[in-house]
Amino acid sequence: MPSHLFADRPAQPPEPGSVDALISQTRRLRGDVDAVRRDTVVDDDDAQGRWQRALCDLAVHHLDDLREHLGQLKEGLPPVPEAAAFPQAAPEVAPEVQTRVGSAEWNLLTDEVSWSDELFQIFGRSPESGALPLDELGSTLFSEDQPLLTAWVTACLVDGRPIDGEFRIVRADGRVRTLHMRGEPVLDSDGCTASMWAVLRDVSELRRSQRAVRESRDSLQRQREIAQTEHRLAVELQEAVLPPWRGSLRFPHSDAGTLDVAAHYLPSATSALIGGDWYDALELPDGCSMLTVGDLTGHGVTATSGMAMMLGALRGMAMAGIAPGPLMGWLNQLLETSVQPALGSAVCCRYDPARRVLSWAQAGHPAPLLFRRGSGRALTPPEGVLLGATSGATYGQAEERLEVGDLLVLHTDGLTPRSIEFSRADGTERLLALAPRLSAARSARDCVRLVVEEFAESEREDDACVLVARVGG
Repeated sequence: MPSHLFADRPAQPPEPGSVDALISQTRRLRGDVDAVRRDTVVDDDDAQGRWQRALCDLAVHHLDDLREHLGQLKEGLPPVPEAAAFPQAAPEVAPEVQTRVGSAEWNLLTDEVSWSDELFQIFGRSPESGALPLDELGSTLFSEDQPLLTAWVTACLVDGRPIDGEFRIVRADGRVRTLHMRGEPVLDSDGCTASMWAVLRDVSELRRSQRAVRESRDSLQRQREIAQTEHRLAVELQEAVLPPWRGSLRFPHSDAGTLDVAAHYLPSATSALIGGDWYDALELPDGCSMLTVGDLTGHGVTATSGMAMMLGALRGMAMAGIAPGPLMGWLNQLLETSVQPALGSAVCCRYDPARRVLSWAQAGHPAPLLFRRGSGRALTPPEGVLLGATSGATYGQAEERLEVGDLLVLHTDGLTPRSIEFSRADGTERLLALAPRLSAARSARDCVRLVVEEFAESEREDDACVLVARVGG
C-alpha cells in the first residue's frame, strides 16, 4: 500500500522497453560475474583469493536483488494496449529469489492482517496458519532483537516515524533468516493512524556475503601486516648477519698472494622475498683466507635465522682450521638436527697465499668460476650433495693452483631466473661471457659492478649473492 507521505506525488511509470533492457543487461552482467566467480581458484591458505571470491558472491547477490526489483517493476507497469489480447509471459525470476521480498499490512481499526504469499514463504508459514498480528510478530524474532522491533512499531504507530531496520527471525523449520523491514503508518481522514504497511526483504544471503567479504578482507589485511613485519625482521636479521664491509676487502695483509675481495647481495625482482642467501670472506689465524657463498631453502624469518645459524657455524669451524670437505660434513649434520628442517647449498673455499692453492668443497652448489687471461671456466666440482638431504653424507675436496691476476667468481643460483627458458647453465654461460670485461676490470669491486649490471634486468624469483676475489702478486 502506498504511504501517505507520497500521496501527492504521482509516480511516472517507466517505459516497458527500458525496464526489459535493464533486466537483460542485469542478466548478462550477472552471467559475466558468475563466470569470474567460477574461474576464481581458492586455496585454503589464499586469503586474497577468498576475499576476491567473497566479493564475487556479494556482487552476484546484489545483481539478483536488482533483477528481482526490476521484475517487480515490470509486473506493476500498465499493460501495453496493442498487446492486450496476447497472454503475457511471467517474468523470469530465479526460484531462489522469488521469496526474497514480501509485503504486509496491519489494520488497527479492524484487526485485519494481510500478508503477501511471498511473506508467508519468507517466514516459513503456510497461508492456512494465518498471518501474524503485530503483537505476535515479535515471537519469531531472536530475543535480543525483540525490543528493537517493539520500539520501531511503537514509534511508527504513535509518532508516525517510518521503520527502516533489520532483525533476525527463527522459522518453524529452525532456519534463521535476516530480514530488512521498511514500513510507514497509513493515516485516516482525521490524521490518525489507521494501519501500518511494511515491505520485508530477506537479506540473509546478502548479509552473509557481506560478512564473508569483511572477514576475508580482514584476514588478508592481517596476513599482509604479518608479512610486512616478518619482512622487516628478515631484512634486519640479514643485515646483522651478512658481512658489514662494503667495497673491496684485501687480505691477508702480507704482500704475497693478497686477495682483493668484493661481494654484493641482489634482492629478488619483487624485493618481498628475503631468502637464506649468504656470502662471507675471512682472514684465518694461519694466514689463509676463507671464501663462501650459500643458500638455504625458504624465505622470511625462518630462512634468514637458519642462514645466521649456518654462517655462524661455518665461520667458527673455519677459524678452528677445519678444512672445507669435513666442514661441509659438519654443516650437513647441523642442518639435520636443526629445529627447522631445510635444505641448503653452499661452496666453501680455503686459499693459501703462500702456495697460491685454493682448496674447496661444495654441497649441491654452482662451482666457482675461474677467469684467467681473458677466458673463463667452471672448476670441476668434487662430490657433494645438498646440505640436509641425507644423513652421514661425505663431501669431497678439490684443489686448484692459482696465478697472479686470476679472478674467482662465486655465486648463488638465484642470479638468473629459473624457468623453462633459463637454467643454471644459462647463468654460468652468461657469467663466462663476461670474461674479457672482467679481466680488464681494475678491482674486484669493479668486477662485482659488471656482474650486477649484467643481471640487473633479470626477473629473479629469488635473491642472490655474488662474490669476486682477485689474486694479487
